[in-house]
Amino acid sequence: MKTTFDQLAARQPQLFSAADIRVDKAQLEAMAELVGAIETVLALPAFRAEALARAPASARLPTAARGVFMGYDFHLTAAGPKLIEINTNAGGGLLNAYLLAAHGRADEGAALLAAILDMFLAEWRLARGDAPLRRIAIVDEAPAGQFLAPEFELCRDLFAVNGIAAVIADPNDFLYADGELRLAGEPVDLIYNRLTDFYLEGESCRAIRAACLAGAVVLTPHPAAHATHADKRHLMTLSDPEKLAALSVDAETQRILLAGVPRTVTVDPADADALWAGRKRWFFKPPAGFGSRAAYRGDKLTRRVFDEILAGHYLAQEIAPPSEHAVMVDGQPQTMKADFRCFVYDGHVQCVAARLYQGQTTNFRTPGGGFAPVFAAAAALDG
Repeated sequence: MKTTFDQLAARQPQLFSAADIRVDKAQLEAMAELVGAIETVLALPAFRAEALARAPASARLPTAARGVFMGYDFHLTAAGPKLIEINTNAGGGLLNAYLLAAHGRADEGAALLAAILDMFLAEWRLARGDAPLRRIAIVDEAPAGQFLAPEFELCRDLFAVNGIAAVIADPNDFLYADGELRLAGEPVDLIYNRLTDFYLEGESCRAIRAACLAGAVVLTPHPAAHATHADKRHLMTLSDPEKLAALSVDAETQRILLAGVPRTVTVDPADADALWAGRKRWFFKPPAGFGSRAAYRGDKLTRRVFDEILAGHYLAQEIAPPSEHAVMVDGQPQTMKADFRCFVYDGHVQCVAARLYQGQTTNFRTPGGGFAPVFAAAAALDG
């Protein structure tokens, strides 16, 4: 049965805010410009070679796919947008297509749905040419229990209504045999990968890993996309003029990057005293983390946690505070922080959505918070 927006909102009300966010058109253009500059650097042969060389072997498997639903997350400041991180398999793209329609932008929502479908078809054509796409699997660990499980259902419905068989599955459900990846005895051509085992290293991924090694399935996003885009150590390169110059990045691209990517450094125990003294300047995060796990604002740190950070191969990123927005919740004004996610495919921004919250990090637990559509406006940011 086709899943509706009202059903989603009833099941997971914390996913959606009733608010919409108005952002100066220049900020939206600056985000797109910064995405383009970053993509230029990440595509450089020297950069890719280094990124793939230090990644697990699965990242070096040949693939023609580009990787669906790249997520570029920003905070908006008076000095322009600041990149916080880049994610593969970023959640929320389909949700925001339906959210646009719920906010009276049905044409925009339909256009985004069409772009999302075209994205998957493009991935298939890049890998398999004109071969028929018979069956897609949307894959995550214990998918029914995932917070964004409703989006998996939307994705399945989108494929099904367009004549493509689609299922939602756990990685343990697959069997690789006789040159085919199978699920319940039926072949699977393409996997929409929602796993956070980004390099398919766990035992649960053994069949998918074997199929990828044999080139028997199209996986998107794939380990190479994570290695070249989402490794947070790339933030050090993107914010370092010497490293950019060593890659022969042109002056204009450097200007865009250095204005929009907060300075990011390795946490070196030898610098412990200086980092502790200046901790309010930094946000500490693990290089392989996701979803704000084990990430800390310096001004909230205890000495015990700081000692764990020193031992944990962390990065420190200069804090770029999120913008704040007045939102009506149950008839009362509330101040919400926002981060802004650009959903990107092949270097092009498909959609920009806000995630509204209170607290240290995006959490989808704040009453009145959640995803909110972003519309261009001439007015400046609130807050």
